[in-house]
Parts: sequence; structure tokens; C-alpha cells
Amino acid sequence: MTVDVIALTPKTPDQASLLAALHAGGPDLELTATDDGAVLQLCTAAGRPLVAVEAPLLVHVPGEAERLLGAATTPPEPPYWWTEVRATTTAPEAERLAKSVCGRLTMLLGGTTWPPGAARTSRVTVPDEPPGTQDFPTVDALTDSTAVVLSDRPLLPLTAWLSDTLRAAAQSNRALHLVTPPHVRLTLPLRTALGGAPNRWVVQDPQGGYYDGLSGARLAWQSGSGTFTPVDGTLADAFTAGAAPTEHRQLTLTFRAVHVPDERLVLGRALETAWRHLTGSPPLGWGTAEPANLPWSPHQLTDLARDRAPAPTHLVAVGAPFHPASIATQRVARTTAGVAEEVTLTLGYERPEDMPLGTLESLAATLVTEHALTTMLVTVRAARADLTLPPRVEGPPLPVSFTLGPRDVKSIGLPRAERPPIPAQPHRLGSPASPALHYPLGDGTDPRAWKALQTLGAHLKTAAGGPASRP
Repeated sequence: MTVDVIALTPKTPDQASLLAALHAGGPDLELTATDDGAVLQLCTAAGRPLVAVEAPLLVHVPGEAERLLGAATTPPEPPYWWTEVRATTTAPEAERLAKSVCGRLTMLLGGTTWPPGAARTSRVTVPDEPPGTQDFPTVDALTDSTAVVLSDRPLLPLTAWLSDTLRAAAQSNRALHLVTPPHVRLTLPLRTALGGAPNRWVVQDPQGGYYDGLSGARLAWQSGSGTFTPVDGTLADAFTAGAAPTEHRQLTLTFRAVHVPDERLVLGRALETAWRHLTGSPPLGWGTAEPANLPWSPHQLTDLARDRAPAPTHLVAVGAPFHPASIATQRVARTTAGVAEEVTLTLGYERPEDMPLGTLESLAATLVTEHALTTMLVTVRAARADLTLPPRVEGPPLPVSFTLGPRDVKSIGLPRAERPPIPAQPHRLGSPASPALHYPLGDGTDPRAWKALQTLGAHLKTAAGGPASRP
């Protein structure tokens, strides 16, 4: 298992301060770096990695430390520097070494450490050769089929390191399995990045064994295949025992917009429009991982996507640190139809009546007429208002509405698209000559809305003009 220690400092961790901090293990340790220099490693003389130090991140966004590390965290005023130090637990001295690296950074630069009280400044003596070897320091176990990461961090975010690990696992045709105790929660961006099988969130069952933190399926480690797999088709008691009715709600919008490639195109404006419409303010910050470290800027977002093209770009955006909680993931990619933005925006509410369901149709109209919307599905579920995910069953998402853009309405044919066999009929949006259609499905409380959505999808897909965009 790895242990994370984080230094939050008002001053830049420059080369001199980093070297002084890394000297906590004495001159006998080796210092290595990844090919891109993004991670420094302290290793034994035999090459065994003990501690990895990520490149410091300058955080401009208020509230990110509190969101990811807990309300008791007291970071410096933004902007401040976020330096993550990761220790392997295969060597007993590694955790003390990580704490001493962070403690020396904060002693030199000011600021604080997480977990609270973790800072040390003492010299850590490391034996010449700890037992065993570890050829892959970024994961805790590696088999032909699976990369395993162990963590007991109370809230596990989509850090740059985890994002890179996910990508490396996929490139090597491996699954990533995150193994945690039952008190750990995931952020929504990490849950989205996991994406389901073959990747898994594996939770240690307090009663013994393991279960899937997303589905509740009982799991077992298969030594022959080197991976976790379901064992008997049943749900773990720990997954269902913690379930309880909640007044909290999560409102999720999943939408896609496709733009004509143009040098004047600015990405992120559809997401900003939705955010303003539902909360009264734009996103506060964005980044490629968590913490979201940059002030919100569609122009900078666009520049990054252009630099990475034709490869897709994955982004995280966060809202102001007050109710409603709000977070989004966005994927930008070139397609045969143009430049596609795929967005999932989720907002958390402590009371169901606070959800702005009455404004969804007007938002859909704006996205259709101003931001090239092709599809949008809106759902509501009973789940934590802080938008974190515990390894316990929560309410299923219930459809509220579906919007189909003008392109697909034209492909299907307006007469057919406008007359689906569902109780509520659609409303026309946008241009009278080439309208979009907005289909009301429910108020977020009736499970029968799923039947209406399935019926609508089947109706649209069997159109003579070919399959529509999937609801």
C-alpha cells in the first residue's frame, strides 16, 4: 500500500528546497527521475524505490484543498503550491521518509502538511537493502492482466498520478484495480475515469473478503489470472447494510455538442452556459486532474485541446466552494462530424426542492441555439450532496428529460421523432425550420421514467433514416 503525504506551501518548491527536502534520507539514497521529469524518486543503492515526489502544482482555485483533503485542512491563500509525496509501505522507513520530505519543505517554505501533524524534519535512516524488490514503483502489484493500487486516503481523487496509471494500464492491456478500506470515498472524476470493467474499485469487506465498491458484487483474488473477479453473483452485506434513505440529491446533465472546426472556435462555453444557468456563476477552476488548479478560462482550455489534437483531451472543472456543490468532466475529441465536446455536469443539493428542474428546458433551448447541442440526458438520484461516492448502494439515477438536436431530428424525420409512444410529448426548440426536440420524462422520483426513456430510444433507433444518437 502507498501512503500519501502532501505539502501545501505559499512559496515555490524550487530546486534548492526540493534537494534539501529529499536529503532527509541521507546521501546514501539514489535520486532518479521519470523520462519527463514529472516524478522524482528516492531509491536505495540497489535501486528499490522508497518515495516518489510529483512535480509541484500551483493551485489558483479556492476550496480545492478543503474539498479533497477535508474541511479541517488550512492551506495558504491561493495561489499556493501542492506537492504530493508518495511512500511505498513495502519498506517500513518509507512513510517516515515521506513525512520528513514534506516537513522539510514546509519548514523552508512555510505552509502546512496533510495529513495534519504528518510533518517531520528528522533524518531517516534506511537500511542498505530492504528485503524484496519492486520493479514497478507506481503500483503496489502488477500481473499480466492487472495493475493493483492500494490506498487508504479518505477521499481518493483523480490525481495526475492515478490518471497516468490508468492510461499506462490501458496501453499495456491491463485493468486497474483500486483496493481500499470501506471508509474510503471516490470523487466523481475518478469514478468516471474508472469507467467500469475491467477496471474496478475493490473494497476490503469488514466481515472478510472483498467486494466491488460500485456494484457491490463479492470479489476474490484469482492467483492464476492475477486479478479480482466476482465469485458467486451475490452482493456483499457491507454494500447494502449502509444504505439509508437520504434527502440529498444529485442532478446530472450528460450532453454532447459538435462544432464545425474553425480557428475561431472556443471550447468550454457550452459547459459554462450550463453552469451559469443552474448555479448563477461560471465554473471556478479547471485542470486535467484533481486538484483543479487553474482559474476557469475557455480560451486556455481551447489552447490545450488544440495542442493535444488529434489526441482527445480530458478535463475536470469545479465550482465555487459553497452550495450547490458542482463538478464536471469534459472530453474534447475530433470526429468525422467535427469537434465534439462530451460533458457530464453534476450538482449536489441537500433538499430535493432546491433542484432547478423547471429551468432545464430553457437551458436545452440555449444549448441548441448557441452551442450546437446534439443530445442531452438529465437524471436525478438520491445520493450525497457533496458529490463523493461511498462504497455503498445509493439511489439509482432516474431520467428527467432527454433533448435531441436538430441534426438527429432531421435524420430521423420530424413527424416520427415528434410522436414517440410515451406519455409526455416533446417540445420543439430552436429554429422552426430545423427544430430540436425536448422530451420530458419525469420529475426524478418515478422509476417508470426509465421505461419511457427505453421506449423513446427504441422508437428513435428504428427510424427509417437510421439510428439516432443514443439517449
